[in-house]
Amino acid sequence: MRGAEAWSADPPAGPGDGPRVGVLVLHGFTGSPASVLPWAHALADAGLAVAVPRLPGHGTDVRDLDRTTWRDWYSLARADLQQLRDRCDVTLVAGLSMGGALALRLAVHERDLVDGVAVVNPAVLLGDPRLVALPVLRLLRRTVPGVADDIAMPGRTELGYDAVPLRALTSFLGLMAEVRRDLPLVTQPTLVASSPQDHLIPPESSRVVRAGLGSADVRDVRLERSYHVATLDHDFPLVVEETLRLVHDVVDGRTATTPVAGVPA
Repeated sequence: MRGAEAWSADPPAGPGDGPRVGVLVLHGFTGSPASVLPWAHALADAGLAVAVPRLPGHGTDVRDLDRTTWRDWYSLARADLQQLRDRCDVTLVAGLSMGGALALRLAVHERDLVDGVAVVNPAVLLGDPRLVALPVLRLLRRTVPGVADDIAMPGRTELGYDAVPLRALTSFLGLMAEVRRDLPLVTQPTLVASSPQDHLIPPESSRVVRAGLGSADVRDVRLERSYHVATLDHDFPLVVEETLRLVHDVVDGRTATTPVAGVPA
């Protein structure tokens, strides 16, 4: 799928620039890196090292996704986070939707690699009552129609699949359950940005995240003019602004007075 490739930026460190900061940015279920690239580009423009992996089974063919589980997605995210940390002093994880769920799990299970978390419309539960029929539906068909491009701004696309493999969806639900259970173990500073008009993930999902986090620093940002894919929508500048604010505060908390190049105070 053209335009759905992984992306990274590794700005050269100069003398006196302060600690080197990296951000791992993760896309959502059935989506692709295209859904978070503007977010990643803005962070790179601010002088940060950024990695945007294409999660296994995504951005190619929906049949590839049918052969993966959440453990495959998490394994690649963890490997990219480790590579980012190997060349950075401070690392944060960020994610949209399922990418947010993966970011929260990384914050728990890779605690030494994660200094801060930023999630946009994190998917830790689905509100569709039809999910109770999923075990039976899986016996009858492999996929159901998907819903991509939940974006208020006209002309935007996240380059996602138009179908959802039920086997992968079942695995995704398992990831959500694990993340909900472990939310009290997320103690890093965390930004939770949510869209009240999200047509894919119920607002209750973000409320569950905010209420369940064990962090003493939880930032609640409302994206009033955007739908689910807020990283491509009207409130995208606010997402960038609040993410950079989080980065600055995380670094400031670790280094007291050392600024990060390009990150506004």
